[in-house]
Amino acid sequence: MTASSHKAVADSAGRSRRRGRSGTGGRDGRGRRRPLRTAGIVAVSLLVLITAGAGWFYFKLNGNITTFGADGVSPQRPAEGAGGQNVLVIGSDSRSGDNSSLGGGEGDVGRSDTAFLLHIYGDSKHAVAVSIPRDTLVEIPPCRLPSGKWTAPQHNAMFNAAFSVGESPQGNPACTQNTVEKLAGVRVDHTVVVDFAGFSAMTSAVGGVPVCLPKNIYEGDLNPNRHSRGKQIFAKGKQTVSGQQALDYVRIRHGIGDNSDIGRIQRQQAFVGSLIKKIKDQGFNPGTLLPLANAATKSMTVDPGLDSADKLLSFAMSLRDIDLHNTKFVTVPWRYQGERVAIVHPAADTLWADIKADRTLDGKDAGGPGSSDKAASPTPDASASAGTATGAGISVTVYNGTTSAGLAARAADQLKSAGFTVTGTATARTQDHTTTDVEYGAGKEAEARTVAARFGGARLVPTATSGVNVVLGSAYAADPTVQASGDTPGPGPSAPSDTSSAIADKARSADDSICSDLSYG
Repeated sequence: MTASSHKAVADSAGRSRRRGRSGTGGRDGRGRRRPLRTAGIVAVSLLVLITAGAGWFYFKLNGNITTFGADGVSPQRPAEGAGGQNVLVIGSDSRSGDNSSLGGGEGDVGRSDTAFLLHIYGDSKHAVAVSIPRDTLVEIPPCRLPSGKWTAPQHNAMFNAAFSVGESPQGNPACTQNTVEKLAGVRVDHTVVVDFAGFSAMTSAVGGVPVCLPKNIYEGDLNPNRHSRGKQIFAKGKQTVSGQQALDYVRIRHGIGDNSDIGRIQRQQAFVGSLIKKIKDQGFNPGTLLPLANAATKSMTVDPGLDSADKLLSFAMSLRDIDLHNTKFVTVPWRYQGERVAIVHPAADTLWADIKADRTLDGKDAGGPGSSDKAASPTPDASASAGTATGAGISVTVYNGTTSAGLAARAADQLKSAGFTVTGTATARTQDHTTTDVEYGAGKEAEARTVAARFGGARLVPTATSGVNVVLGSAYAADPTVQASGDTPGPGPSAPSDTSSAIADKARSADDSICSDLSYG
């Protein structure tokens, strides 16, 4: 090869090298790097990795979720309330699966150890959780068995027996939902079952939950069947618990207060309030919620309306604006009946009615935008009734709340003469009423005020009923006359009733001290 040929090859190679450096290799013609293009490639790569990771995580959550069939939900359900959402939360103490090492109940049959109905108000700024004691005597309506057959109703049965109908390890959440709807007259929008393993994992996912105990607790307090005090498992005062320790805390029944399930409920309410506070302190963000969701969904059973990660996380995010002080915990009004628990009426009816009407425990309207306008505009019939103060178009059922015979029939005749339609008469649940109560359901306030105007000193009482009821008291028995139209009705619901005020006074807030009100007795 000649010298000129060698020179031509060298020049060609040099041009090729220069083109490579000034092209897509990252340098311009003067040899400087092009950082923007490199950074763009890195950003796109990271975006792909993050998107793939999020997709994998959502896929994992969806794989965790277990649902129960909607075919077990009763076809006879209460109407929807004025607003908000109702979520039934059931704690299962089954020993099946991962629960066997965590101290669940005996055998593989699913049993409900605790339950509460969470109402999230329409304004998304208030919430109330109503605990229902497991020993409460209730009516269990027909429930679907795993075979597809439906059971006969059970009267005067323990509330936690509903979850065991069918005797399956998964329990029967639809039967418990049916029972709550029958008890409260409130429609349940979603039902969630959390077992011991799920509860344990959730407390660990948030790094533990602050709790408090009024005294030292020993193994014998957790399991009295051991017949000895055993080792100390909790020291008196504040501490943080997670996993098995958290389970032991919420399950302690003996050695504190009157050793009752009611006392345990109060500690469980304190625990849930502390858990909510811990989550809010950490921040309602994916970094907090995703690990918690992963832990929860592994041992959670939900209704078909919450059957995906998107639905669960969306629901969780809807709670982020609820203030801790506006997150309330109460127990349905109760009394002991032997070794069981009985519901106290009409206090419980008032509580359910407030929830159905989207009213807070202190009687305030907590509906979303436009709810106050809706509430201020009565139905045409109610408006006409209120304006004319006549009984035309108003249907009433009359109950005798005294021991005076024939009182309901007498009041019914007088109401009929005033133009009211009386749909029936009966004896009230109790015969110790002093004042006359006019009970009313959603949308019936104006009609109830017209009825109350006929009875001197009558009280308006919102309840879960669908119509208007008059419960006669001894005040009417002393002067059994129905007044003429135009008289002033009793106090309206803008001022909470004595019953609502009593329930509100006993309510616990999520921001209350974790050491306060931890037991009954």
